Amino acid sequence: MTTNDPLFGLSITPNNAELAFKLARTADESGLDIIGIQDHPYNGTFFDTWTLISTLAMSTKKIRFFADVSDLPMRPPAMLAKTTATLDIVTNGRIELGLGTGAFWDAIHAYGGPRRNPGEAIAAYEEALQVIHLIWNYGKGRTRVSFPGKYYQLDNAQAGPSPHHKMSIWSGAFGPGMMRLIGRLTDGWVIPLTTYISTADVKARQQTIDESAKKNNRSPDSIRRIANVVGAVDEKGELAKSNGDKSPVVGPVSFWIDWIVSSYKELGIDTFIFWPSIEGQEDEQVRIFAGQVVPKARSLLKGNHG
Repeated sequence: MTTNDPLFGLSITPNNAELAFKLARTADESGLDIIGIQDHPYNGTFFDTWTLISTLAMSTKKIRFFADVSDLPMRPPAMLAKTTATLDIVTNGRIELGLGTGAFWDAIHAYGGPRRNPGEAIAAYEEALQVIHLIWNYGKGRTRVSFPGKYYQLDNAQAGPSPHHKMSIWSGAFGPGMMRLIGRLTDGWVIPLTTYISTADVKARQQTIDESAKKNNRSPDSIRRIANVVGAVDEKGELAKSNGDKSPVVGPVSFWIDWIVSSYKELGIDTFIFWPSIEGQEDEQVRIFAGQVVPKARSLLKGNHG
């Protein structure tokens, strides 16, 4: 079981500007912690994720944002470091960096990106982490940095600016190699959609992360576990209820509360990103989730951490 404070958030699909602003304001005003925006720049129906995050952040006051997750092959790490640091500064510390190795390689290649096999993708990811931290340059004043990587290079580059706060890097991943890397190097595991991954797979990967963290003298609790939860809060009993693994989480408020509490205690999940699955009812779903599910779940989990 984790001892981290639970966080609760919302996923906003980046394809409808009016709805995105409406949902962001609702999430902010209702006390949710964070908004995630998926990053698939090769999808012609999607807006650019970081441009959208910047505009949504300016329209809200407290809520944090992260890309869920940034597509590394489409985002050169030095420029990604600059983008995220800038946004963190202008929002007074409301940005975290979700980062993935890449998927959908045909689509990435169609947009001018590279093709990488799993080994290459992990190696490039580890290089990118080093580049990002060099550019972020925490507390070192004006500095020039170099990095002679195979996939990414810096040559006497000017580092900076540093983010407003110690920004987290949360890794979107599934394979065991990336689980070991998360335990060794990053600040969180962004778990695939609940409709894609089984409870058994989550448990096995959590164990790999924990073992890697301990092997590298890190506390497993220093690594957040972020679940992307597809589903609907169904108080009227009009929808088919959740029937187990790899299905949307569907049920009344009480069902959601129980699911969150058990996922926190038994699976070590400490961050819950709600993906409303009923088209046309997203705002209503967010209000129910934030107003009825989250407060009770927080109350039940209080005292189980810290």
